[in-house]
Amino acid sequence: MINHLDRKLLRDLRRLKGQAAAVTVVMACGLAMLIMARSLIASLDGTRAEYYQTHRFAEVFASLKRAPNYLASRIAALPGVASVQTDIAVPVTLDLPTLDEPASGLVRSLPDYTDAELNRLFLRRGRWLSPGARGEVLVGEAFADANHLQPGDTLAMLLNGRRQEFRIAGIVLSPEYIFESRPGAALPDNRTYGIFWMPYKEVATAWDLYGAFNHVSLTLEPGADTAPVIAALDALLKPYGGRGAYGRKDHPSHIRVTDEIRVLGILSIGFPAVFLSVAAFMTNSVLTRLLALQREQIAILKAFGFTNRQIVVHYLKFAAVIVVGGTVLGTLGGIALGHKLVRMYTLFFRFPTLDFHLDRTAVAIALGVGLFAVIAGVFSAVRRAAKLPPAEAMRPEPPANYRPSLLERTGAGKWFSTSSRIAVRNIERRPIQAFFTVAGLALATALLILPNTFKAGIADVLDFQWDVVQRQDINLGLAEPSSVRTLHEFERLPGVVDAEPTRGASVRIAFHGRSRQIALRSLEIGGRHNRAVDKQGREITPPADGLIVSAKLAQVLGARPGDELVVESLEGKRPTRAVPLVALAEDFTGIAAYMERRALNRFLGEGDVITGATLTLDTARRAEFLHALKGIPRVSAVAIKESMRQAFRETTAQSMGLIQTIYLTFAVIVAFGVIYNNARISLAERARELATLRVIGLTQREVGAIIVIELALLAAVALPLGLLLGTVLATGIIQSVNTETVRLPLVFTSYTYTFAIVVVILASSLSAFVVLRKLKHLDLIGALKAPE
Repeated sequence: MINHLDRKLLRDLRRLKGQAAAVTVVMACGLAMLIMARSLIASLDGTRAEYYQTHRFAEVFASLKRAPNYLASRIAALPGVASVQTDIAVPVTLDLPTLDEPASGLVRSLPDYTDAELNRLFLRRGRWLSPGARGEVLVGEAFADANHLQPGDTLAMLLNGRRQEFRIAGIVLSPEYIFESRPGAALPDNRTYGIFWMPYKEVATAWDLYGAFNHVSLTLEPGADTAPVIAALDALLKPYGGRGAYGRKDHPSHIRVTDEIRVLGILSIGFPAVFLSVAAFMTNSVLTRLLALQREQIAILKAFGFTNRQIVVHYLKFAAVIVVGGTVLGTLGGIALGHKLVRMYTLFFRFPTLDFHLDRTAVAIALGVGLFAVIAGVFSAVRRAAKLPPAEAMRPEPPANYRPSLLERTGAGKWFSTSSRIAVRNIERRPIQAFFTVAGLALATALLILPNTFKAGIADVLDFQWDVVQRQDINLGLAEPSSVRTLHEFERLPGVVDAEPTRGASVRIAFHGRSRQIALRSLEIGGRHNRAVDKQGREITPPADGLIVSAKLAQVLGARPGDELVVESLEGKRPTRAVPLVALAEDFTGIAAYMERRALNRFLGEGDVITGATLTLDTARRAEFLHALKGIPRVSAVAIKESMRQAFRETTAQSMGLIQTIYLTFAVIVAFGVIYNNARISLAERARELATLRVIGLTQREVGAIIVIELALLAAVALPLGLLLGTVLATGIIQSVNTETVRLPLVFTSYTYTFAIVVVILASSLSAFVVLRKLKHLDLIGALKAPE
């Protein structure tokens, strides 16, 4: 049976349904993002952990030049090693009739007559390789989907310079390639790069590696430390051309999924915190003004024997109903958005299955956080109202200090209308209410800044990375380091306007105990293609002897220009020496280090050689060039700038763009909710005062102007504060979500600020229109009656 106070609560909710609904929707937006993000974290992390376990994903990896198969037993005997799997990994180029340009990829070997012990494949479509069969291949799903390949189709591959036809047996997934991208690239291009698996005998025969391997994967015994195993494995593989072992945490695919989980974790805190702060301000505004209007009712309740505790709980229930409603709506919204984002993740995270699972803990956290935020915002006001003695509460609230307003004291009042002077006086006499209104509006404005800053950052990356830094059309990689004279072969290809040599090497860069294993890239003095630019966009001239590193890499290492970094080559003679850091380069994908090409060759001690080239093309002869390129077997990798740009749009930009759209939609809803809520409350608490003004002769237009002017003044104060707060919040959140793989610059455009201002103005105008309509139908007699 419903008691008296609960019946009163239902009446209050019905009477204030507009304001309560506005707060509920704002809270639902914040809680939806929290539930969505936490559930996505649980879904991604749980799915990845299960995939790793069921398909035995390795914990340590290493590449090398060549080692005999019997070395595997010595690797297995290393302390801490539980199991070992060796295989062959070699680059390959493909000629697909559906592609103008040559595609490239990586061929991995599989045991001929047994199942792989580690990194087991998942068969998506088709069948496994037939034991002892030749001319069959398994294709990674990302490449197959991008090129519409099916089991039974044929592929033309250049195996060590020899063209062969292969029939696709099946489409597979691998825990090593949840996120597929070419080596050294932070972004995927699934249309022109893929992973393939063939029987060991066929791969070894083609590359003259029979009885040997060039890649090894390990799992560790429970409790074993990764670092000593990596050090021992490096020492063992060094005579065989070892290129540096690394743990699972440094595996490119694992890093990308981990980065996405990390970003979701930050977003699950930053945005919901702002939304819940807005909801707390709004609830405080609603309840504070409700308590003021129900002052006499509280006195009567106390006179009839209701305790302070019962009254406090009664009004806190009002807040709790809003929180529960917001949690229910937020949970439904979080589930819907979570399913949408999971569908997007399946486009570039390749799991056997990836389903959205609602994290019930996240719902409980959302409910708890919502209750805390709202109750913290209203508890003191409720407690203060409940402690009033009944005799004092029975009296009307003491009138405000009706001294002349600041506008009138300065003599400027004569220049303003009666409605304007009343609006200014009302704001000045209720400073606490004005503060909460301005704070809520400022937070709502700040929320409108954040999503468009993400959008501007994405657009800037597209322009900066592929127009300012990389001005070439195509990057070519060679199967083996070659003489610089090889460049002339590329210059003679049809359609080539300009060609520049490139040199790359796998190195480990260390500074004060911190290190990263990366590709050290060359720069040309006076080069026209690849450039390093600083934070101000100025080109950095590569020094004759010294390193240029990306600002992110310097941050990770804790190094500054002038410091000496230890550079260890992981190829050839494996030289190691200290190299001065001379400048920091600005970039937004991956982490990189650069050295002048001749200086890099001197460091490696291998003469004047190159490992690739960059080209600019005559657009009219592009197709002719690509056709000719397919006939050059020494080219092992082709990266086309436009394809890379498109890949960025389809992966990182799409992911961030969808999140940006969701958050922008919520921000607009919050802005409208805050402003509408304030206008409705202002009308409700001043209905008697406005009715009095109408009775004594003010027109409906003059009375409505009081509400509108007050709303406009508060919005005018809140807007600049909100723009400033939004800038600070955007800076903090974007810097916190930037990772080593992808980063966004801080770009604040005039559109970003104009959009926020226009939305607030539109929300204010719409709210004013609704309030004026209600004022038009105000019952003057009912509003003037004294409450009983």
